[in-house]
Amino acid sequence: MKSFGLHFITKALTTALLCLSFTALQAQDEANFWSKVRFGGAVGASFGNNYTNVSLAPAAIYEFNRYVGLGVGLQGSYINSTGIYTDYTALLYGGSLIGVLNPIEQIQLSAELEQLRVNLEFDDVDLGEYQDNSWNTALFLGAGYRAGDVILGARYNVLFDENDFVYSTAFMPFIRLYF
Repeated sequence: MKSFGLHFITKALTTALLCLSFTALQAQDEANFWSKVRFGGAVGASFGNNYTNVSLAPAAIYEFNRYVGLGVGLQGSYINSTGIYTDYTALLYGGSLIGVLNPIEQIQLSAELEQLRVNLEFDDVDLGEYQDNSWNTALFLGAGYRAGDVILGARYNVLFDENDFVYSTAFMPFIRLYF
């Protein structure tokens, strides 16, 4: 039942985003449309002793006005960790719908519905072998301080499940850059 509800929400939000995008295109000329689109996202990499984590998450947001924006994002991550007791490899990829609200210039509130394909292999001395090839849905609600093109804040995954092996915590700080 939970997956049906999330599937319905994902379809409804995708339909709403497409309708809003087409309405914006019809109501404005193309040059004016692209002047309201902001591009950005995140790039991440961390390396350690037998550990690699590389991610790329581009995004685009259409600003309807100085208060409201709606956009889409893509995400791809590769994680590999090998140790004496545990080996872990994961490939995650997918997309998201992003909504932002700026009640005042310095504050940005956000909601992001993310759908990721998860392919992971886990081998632990105590727990044994585990493989997962599934979809994971996250709904992040966030708030941040905005200074020009940079937003510094935190977001919380209201659908967090500690058993899904995708995120280790529901709370995540972020730095966003849109230009």
